[in-house]
Amino acid sequence: MAETIAALATPPGVAGLSVIRISGDRAIDIAQKCFLGSRRFNVPEAQRIYFGKFYNDDALIDNVTVSIFLAPNSYTGEDAVEIGCHGGVFVYSQILDTLIEKGCKLAEPGEFTKRAFLNGKMDLTQVEAVADIIHTQSVPGVITAARQLNGKFTERLCQFRQKLLNIASLLELELDFIEEDIVFAKKDDIKEQINETLKFCNDLTTSFIESEILRSGYFVGIAGYPNSGKSTLFYSMLGRQRSITSHIPGTTRDYIEENLVIGGISVRLADTAGLRETGDIIELEGIKMVLNILEQSNMILIINDMSVSISNSEKLVKSLKIEYPGKKILLVQNKIDKVEEFDINDFEAVYISAKKSIGLDQLKNRIGSEAKKSSERVKDILINQRHSLLLKQAAKELENAIAAIENGFENELIAIDIRRAIKTFGEITGESWNEEILNNIFSKFCIGK
Repeated sequence: MAETIAALATPPGVAGLSVIRISGDRAIDIAQKCFLGSRRFNVPEAQRIYFGKFYNDDALIDNVTVSIFLAPNSYTGEDAVEIGCHGGVFVYSQILDTLIEKGCKLAEPGEFTKRAFLNGKMDLTQVEAVADIIHTQSVPGVITAARQLNGKFTERLCQFRQKLLNIASLLELELDFIEEDIVFAKKDDIKEQINETLKFCNDLTTSFIESEILRSGYFVGIAGYPNSGKSTLFYSMLGRQRSITSHIPGTTRDYIEENLVIGGISVRLADTAGLRETGDIIELEGIKMVLNILEQSNMILIINDMSVSISNSEKLVKSLKIEYPGKKILLVQNKIDKVEEFDINDFEAVYISAKKSIGLDQLKNRIGSEAKKSSERVKDILINQRHSLLLKQAAKELENAIAAIENGFENELIAIDIRRAIKTFGEITGESWNEEILNNIFSKFCIGK
């Protein structure tokens, strides 16, 4: 018999309400020992909320509500109880301590969802969707994760998996009639169906970066020569000062990162040290860090000081475009308030005054547009690294099956690679799994989920 677990299900700290979740065979029995209300739950009724008082023996702790969920109709698939109490660290701590004293075990991170998976309430793609709903940094990301939680990813995987099962079955069936020379499916038709599944795998694999943008935010690195106004732009976009700005070159030695929301997508903005040749050891370390940040960025803003020259950063722009060919690089012409007149020689650039907050809305719109464009392919599935690796593996196995058909191999050899791809699809949904994979997935969950 699995231990009965308990944990705080709401964020810790002062709040109007806190919820403690209990799950396991003894959940109702343990809760009943601590509860006194006008209506007892000796014969617990599901879908009913009980109101009463929570005691530790004779000591009253709080007025609470108790919700009963009978197996298998609960989140975990086990008997479960949710206790609602007043928010406050001491209140929920005393309730949780009492439950542990009466026989509960403190739940590990993600243990409630792990039990839901083990009890067949959801598959692994849905489990991961739960984590994405909690942690995703965008409105489209939350909507997509909700679709995945509803089984959309599993549904599409199962459709293609079933196709592969049918193909493998036909190939293996032909082996029983090899002497009669009966053909159940033409090789060209089989190859076409495998190619459809291969395209599905490759399309999803290439959407990994877009999924990460919806999950973790669109990463924008701010780069430029010293004293070009990078830090001023950074805090002007945030609407508050987070770094020291100065006319002295090399003020920023480290990098500072903050989030803001543009068009429903979280944008991670990183202010970096100025790029220049220097003998200052600390500043050199800051410049090394800049290059690491730019490597991670989805978009690079190159800030140019127009008071020096409109073309002052041309060399930097060219070098970064060569260094990072796949990234969106946007030239931002700064300090237009210090230039009486100028010719716009680059219609792709954005012209601003970070200090005077001129042109910032235009810059934000450009960033928001690029962030949306970079993630608009993602509709029903947020691909994570585990999915991506398994989809690449399945694609390789399907490519091997196609090669076997083209080389005229026997059905038995073709079916082997198809069966391997079927097994890999099962690893994505969790039909086959090992403890190490589960531990890795649930280690990223919070306690109480």
